[in-house]
Amino acid sequence: MATLAPDSDEAKRIDASLNEWRQGDLALEESWFVHVGDGAAPLSAAAAEAGSGVQALTSEVLGLVVVTQTCDVVRSCVTRPYVEVAPLVPVSEDDLHQVKRGRRPAHATLPALDKELLVADLDRVMTVEKSIVASWKRTPGFTRDADGRSFAQALARKRVRFAFPDDFTSLVKKLQARLGDKHDKNTDEGRGLRALREIRVCASPSWDAGSPEVFFWFIRDDADATFEGKSWADLLKVWLMLVPATGRFTGVDGQVATLHEMTAEDYVDSDPLDLDHLSTSDSE
Repeated sequence: MATLAPDSDEAKRIDASLNEWRQGDLALEESWFVHVGDGAAPLSAAAAEAGSGVQALTSEVLGLVVVTQTCDVVRSCVTRPYVEVAPLVPVSEDDLHQVKRGRRPAHATLPALDKELLVADLDRVMTVEKSIVASWKRTPGFTRDADGRSFAQALARKRVRFAFPDDFTSLVKKLQARLGDKHDKNTDEGRGLRALREIRVCASPSWDAGSPEVFFWFIRDDADATFEGKSWADLLKVWLMLVPATGRFTGVDGQVATLHEMTAEDYVDSDPLDLDHLSTSDSE
């Protein structure tokens, strides 16, 4: 059987349906997800339940979200026949907060998912043909452009995370552990951490230099946190004490700032520090 012609009624029907879809839209009634695994060496529950050998495995999920860029979703189904989707998975309220802060790069969230505590699992992506998507019930994932941009940024962050050097991973482990431990505490430090929108870090003159200096940006929201004794300067001092200059890192410094207080150069010359991932050989 030949593929559809661009001017066929069926192709026009599919294109008309897909013209309403965009990145971040949801298919909440679709509860299946397919990936390839090997039952002889199972790494997932679906593979463990399958017979031996490489095969397509179907698992049950709580819905799907479109991760393909909108410009490609709405293009002709004949010339661009595919759409990528990620499964929706449940998380705790604390984890949802971390995802919203961009600190869980394996996940992304949308306003339409908040009530059910669902997030997109970006470690798993499935490709389907647009003729399949045309039969799905579409649920908008967001109504504000800002939320759509945040979702797109989460997708980009998943793919473009900087691979920090191994010795930096060792340097930052105590800080990373403390931030995770203190984040939800009802303390000045906990309130300060919850007021941070992002943590970024850079090395001067470069990460490959023999003796680089490291600088941390603790980027806070415009609305200041409410403290009961400590100040941002106090918290910064505590955090920097956890990353003392050692090994080839000859200096460590940092600053708490809002985006308005940073220059564009400061931002683009630094990389985000994620709580659940540092790209090194021994960080998993």
